[in-house]
Amino acid sequence: MTDHADDDETPDLPPELEQMLRGLTGGGEIDPQLAAMVRGMGLDQVDPQMLQMVMGQVQAMFAAPAGDSAVDTTLGTDIARKTVAAAGDVLATDADRRDAGEAVHVAGLWLDEATDLAASALRGTAWSRAEWVEATMPVWADLVEPVAEGVTDAVTASMQRQLGDLPEGALPPGMEGMLDQAGPMLRRMHGSMFSMQLGQGVGTLAGEVLTGCEVSLPLVAPPDVALMPQAVRELAEGLEVDEPQTRLYLAVREVARVRLFEAVPWLAPGLLAAVRDYAADITIDTAAIEEAVRSIDPSDAQAVQEALQGRMFAPQPSAAQQSALGRLETLLALVEGWVDVVTEQAVADHLPAAAALGEAVRRRRASGGPAEKAFEALVGLELRPRRLRDAANLFRALADSGGPAARDAVWRHPDLAPSAADLNDPLGYVERSSAPARDDLDAELDALLRGDTET
Repeated sequence: MTDHADDDETPDLPPELEQMLRGLTGGGEIDPQLAAMVRGMGLDQVDPQMLQMVMGQVQAMFAAPAGDSAVDTTLGTDIARKTVAAAGDVLATDADRRDAGEAVHVAGLWLDEATDLAASALRGTAWSRAEWVEATMPVWADLVEPVAEGVTDAVTASMQRQLGDLPEGALPPGMEGMLDQAGPMLRRMHGSMFSMQLGQGVGTLAGEVLTGCEVSLPLVAPPDVALMPQAVRELAEGLEVDEPQTRLYLAVREVARVRLFEAVPWLAPGLLAAVRDYAADITIDTAAIEEAVRSIDPSDAQAVQEALQGRMFAPQPSAAQQSALGRLETLLALVEGWVDVVTEQAVADHLPAAAALGEAVRRRRASGGPAEKAFEALVGLELRPRRLRDAANLFRALADSGGPAARDAVWRHPDLAPSAADLNDPLGYVERSSAPARDDLDAELDALLRGDTET
């Protein structure tokens, strides 16, 4: 028998349920109205072991530290794995891994003839979609963390205001004390909501990527060079190109990216920093969030997620975001433009279907590639190398002027890399970069040698 102030007014509750309610309402007496509501919901009939598990989960939500990360990587990974499983995933076979290893080895040999940018010994491997999710999720979580923090804080504040605005007596007295603890719970709940959205986005992306770093971000650390055999086969069948040629072409592109990221130490951090800077300065549209959650059940995370689609972000990027976006678009264009040009040179004498495969890659990008779809939903950002053709033309002009060495020299330092303005005037950039560098000391020495100095 439970200890109630008035057994005639307070319905008996199982000890586990009574313990949970006391824990959530500050340890005091349980209000008869709250107890009756709980019995009316049938919670007193729930299996005690199940009730104990639920109690632990609820208490953990209320006790979540305010400083916890807004992105639950474990939850995101689990949702992404379920997403790829629902779409159909095939484990890579030993033959797939051997084929990938051989393709990456051959790609390295061909690229040795096309560029002096080298990497440490690379290892070709074949991944299933789930394996790609496992490997890349930590990077995705880090990139979207600033947005997750902003969205979670905005949704939590909105719901707390709505709960606080309820008229007196709208909640059973025993539940009023729960409002003081609602902040951490709402933060955890909507952090989980964002993590689920991240998992769905990454899981969908895993079903579309052909290689580990196809999205032009350093998602896979060397020495691994990952090919996705299921996606490679589907592309080959769709183009009616034999699978070995398709695999070799994609291996060359991927090895070129990995070489670039490893040989240019400032490039990968610069790309990731541009994405994080854009996300960190994002403005959450609190008015739209207020409108979205006003008419739905705050405890229904799925309903909240659906209501927020397309309404989370302010319509106009800030000046800081515009700057970060400009840096990001330029770097993406330079990476993919360089990869395009180097790949063309590396495969020209080896793959008869190179032109068809190159055109297929361009079509994928033009239609809004997989990364763009994922990022637009998560960060409000279109991750597309819009200036790719300009960048490719610039690299070709550099190679025509000074050979592969001149083309690759732009990566030596971030200050030497072409800017957005240089993409508008590639021939001007080539002329400036090919001219010998001069400074004041050089000018004084020249003047001294000519005898032009004043005495």
